[in-house]
Amino acid sequence: MKLSKLLPVFILFLFIGQNSFSQGVIRDYFRSPVKPGGRNYLSGNFSELRPNHFHTGLDYKFGGVEGEPIYAAADGWVHRIKISTYGYGNVIYLKHPSGHITLYGHLRNFNPKLHQYMIERMYEAQVNELELYPTPGELSFKKGERIADGGNTGSSGGPHLHFEIRDSLDRAMDPLLFGFPEILDNIAPTPQKLALVPLQIDSRINGKFERMEFTPIASGGVYKIPETIQITGKVGIEVQGFDQLDGASNRNGFPYFEIRENDSLLYQLTVDKVDFNYTRQFLLHTHQNRFSKLYYQPNLKFEYLRPYQAGIGHMELEPGKRKNYELRLIDALGNTQKIQFSMQGKDQEFVIADGAAPTRAQVDYMGNILKIKAPISKLGGLAKFYVGTRTFEMLPAYQDANSRTYLWDMQFGIPEEIDLCSEVISTPLKAAIPAGEEKLFAQRGVQIKFDKNTLLDDLYLRIQESGTGSAARLQINDPSEYLWNSMEVLWNTSPGNLNKSRTHVYQVNSRGSKSFVGGTWEDGAIRFKTRNFGTFMLAEDIKAPSITPVRVNATEIRFSIRDDLSGIQSFEAKVDGKWVLMRYEHKQALIWSEKLDKQPFRGPVILRVTDMAGNVAEWKGTIA
Repeated sequence: MKLSKLLPVFILFLFIGQNSFSQGVIRDYFRSPVKPGGRNYLSGNFSELRPNHFHTGLDYKFGGVEGEPIYAAADGWVHRIKISTYGYGNVIYLKHPSGHITLYGHLRNFNPKLHQYMIERMYEAQVNELELYPTPGELSFKKGERIADGGNTGSSGGPHLHFEIRDSLDRAMDPLLFGFPEILDNIAPTPQKLALVPLQIDSRINGKFERMEFTPIASGGVYKIPETIQITGKVGIEVQGFDQLDGASNRNGFPYFEIRENDSLLYQLTVDKVDFNYTRQFLLHTHQNRFSKLYYQPNLKFEYLRPYQAGIGHMELEPGKRKNYELRLIDALGNTQKIQFSMQGKDQEFVIADGAAPTRAQVDYMGNILKIKAPISKLGGLAKFYVGTRTFEMLPAYQDANSRTYLWDMQFGIPEEIDLCSEVISTPLKAAIPAGEEKLFAQRGVQIKFDKNTLLDDLYLRIQESGTGSAARLQINDPSEYLWNSMEVLWNTSPGNLNKSRTHVYQVNSRGSKSFVGGTWEDGAIRFKTRNFGTFMLAEDIKAPSITPVRVNATEIRFSIRDDLSGIQSFEAKVDGKWVLMRYEHKQALIWSEKLDKQPFRGPVILRVTDMAGNVAEWKGTIA
């Protein structure tokens, strides 16, 4: 390999090494868990943004088939082992003398020793899913020893191995930093969008208070934003892009970002480890899980910015001052792509071309800023904001011949009503809920309890109720906003003519699809917990799950089980009165028996399946 190729890798490790190596990055300590010494391809990598989560490991491809041999990456012992229907599915955690932990997820099956170990304990406990923490050294393996076969269990979209390396504090690290020569990457990241976002009420981007996206254009080996972006006040940078590895079309992530001014490093952001206590913080670190935010946020728990201090990434220029910037996107192996762009400071202007005017006032909630864009009115442009017993009069922040835009900082009060002269807006705003505090919000129909770790960021709570009885709807903020942990809601509503014992809360999306939330009735109200904002409704599930026999004989019992609404909660099978372990693959709606011994099944068979609403289906038969 040429020195020119090694140089960017070496430079990258100089930048991130001081932090990462202190956390235990050891080059060439681990052997590939898949095809060691051969060529490997990935469908996913560390730092990849996924819907509602951040990917914390490597996804090894199997060519679409199960059964790929999986090997221990280093000497170690089983620290944790689990058979499950969801999440990582069948998964093994090995702990190593170095203090690291390696994870092997979505396995089809364990090797015979581990398989027998788990099956015996599942029969002892009579459970269909089990997680165990064996004592250190109880189940030991040598580096390169076969521990399992790759599969498609849990929340997996196809056969692959999910592989992680964690430090001694159980924080995920980028496996590619440890050196796996079976994985080739000579391709630099590809930028898709650059976005600028206003960070204060007086911030403007090209004259407007608006998050704006710009498309970089490839030019002479780099990417450029053709126009000079005008900024007023403090703005933040966000970027969307992807990385690709040699021989694979999958769009992966990349962990390292640099912001430079005229080739001088201003600051950098390195995604070097993930604490699983804070994984949903990526919903704050990113914009809708598509853009990485490259600026300081006071409530974000990740300290990925270097230097890490308040105000880092809050870009500001004096009016008339123009500067050239370069954003570098760098993958784990040092491949680098550059985005060059220019920004120029600009004074606020009152008259700004703002496109077509809406027919009625358009309301947007942008963090703590309430933005209202309304058509120009002959009745005047002075708006009145009613906050409690106080009234505030306000002129537009800017306007053109067709529309006017008002900005209100909700930190100074929650407006219940806004008179725009041409129309009066009643807002669904109810309260400001600060992050990091326990709060109880209560109004006539709804109570919401926020724990200390419920919110990712300060919340401006919006609640709308509509309908009655079985048609009742409760909307809390918007699905594009996120919670860190669950909030508890007490909804004072009536089930109407629905059977209360089978009526629960469901979240409904824009297409009308329902997902089970649950809840318990307390007199005339239902209490439920949710980790999502959106629209909630009541629905009655009185239909038991369906059971279809696929194979029932002396060797195996196998069934298809389905539920149309609330979903499967549990199932239990007995043959000749004896409990039988049943494995479940929810993606195929199949359950099948796993014997403890080789004795043939004989006698009556009973399978009971219960859904989330408590409906029970039962199938009976006999094996002669």
